[in-house]
Amino acid sequence: MSEIKLSDSAATEDNNEDQDGAATKAAFENLKTKIPRPPKPQYAVTIAVSSRTLFNMVAERKLYEDEGVEKYVSFQVEHENEPLKPGAAFPFVKALMNVNSRLRELYPDSEELFDIVLMTNNHAQVGVRLINSINYYGLTIERFCMTGGKSPIGYLKAYMTNLYLSKDSEKVTEAIEEGIAAATMFMPETESDLSDTQLRVAFDGDAVLFSDESEIIVKQHGLDTFFEHEKKYENKPLAQGPLKCFLEALGKLQRKFYTKNERMTCPIRTFLVTARSAASSGARVLKTLRSWGLEIDEALFLAGAPKGPLLQKIKPHIFFDDQMFHIEGAKELGTISAHVPYGIGQKYHRGKLIEQPEKTD
Repeated sequence: MSEIKLSDSAATEDNNEDQDGAATKAAFENLKTKIPRPPKPQYAVTIAVSSRTLFNMVAERKLYEDEGVEKYVSFQVEHENEPLKPGAAFPFVKALMNVNSRLRELYPDSEELFDIVLMTNNHAQVGVRLINSINYYGLTIERFCMTGGKSPIGYLKAYMTNLYLSKDSEKVTEAIEEGIAAATMFMPETESDLSDTQLRVAFDGDAVLFSDESEIIVKQHGLDTFFEHEKKYENKPLAQGPLKCFLEALGKLQRKFYTKNERMTCPIRTFLVTARSAASSGARVLKTLRSWGLEIDEALFLAGAPKGPLLQKIKPHIFFDDQMFHIEGAKELGTISAHVPYGIGQKYHRGKLIEQPEKTD
């Protein structure tokens, strides 16, 4: 079969179109604006937050559940000039913006920044109130995904999401099953004064940064067997958990400050807050982080003691844990907490197996 060749005029026309397209793209990228442009997704650390985590929409949610979607949308349109109150993720988002400001000072042309995406199943008509609220508080959120009642989970990978925060535990579970770091956020019962200059992120270890392989041994065989197992496999790195990649992304941004000799004034600080004992089972955790090439700024081994009082001192903008009783204890003492529904811990509450529904044929 003979090749079909373009005529000289057709080839010239295609070449001109390519040049025009490249010129248009370059012109758009070179547009000047006082408002910081969002970074390109392939370079950014993308944080997707739902509207109900960013803002306190408890009253609006109740209206939706009691009277339906039409009444809800009408209410939002009627009140679109009234800013929504801050929600659980609000201080975290403000802290992300502060890190971006510091990064832009040190690296004016870099696109390795946090990019915040509002990911919501709200209808587009509600978007005006969300936009007005974002502008009222001076938040830099330019990317929106409003799915009109449909689950937004399918869009997370398209937005190259590094972390998804929601109030909907089912959506969070779905995101984790898709391989995306995710957590269900909870408002604290009391307010805390959080740092305005440093993003503070606290992680549990097992079933959060690491897999639940060791936690399975604790639950099924007890502490003595667990201690023996951890000592035997001390030099074998634990498998990664659902939040490992987010810690990795934080570490990448931290190193940009270290390169500029800003380690002591770095606006990102990470904490490991684990129920493990240091002498009996701590070495494997630290060696695992080392094998991954990751640093943690502070490691707190509590040997089963409550986490709430320590977190009260740390005052993180967000604390990730897989056990709801740790989440409850933390938020009672004023810590913004995020539940990671992953691993064997979901079958237990305060160490006791939750009765599973009987399977029917």
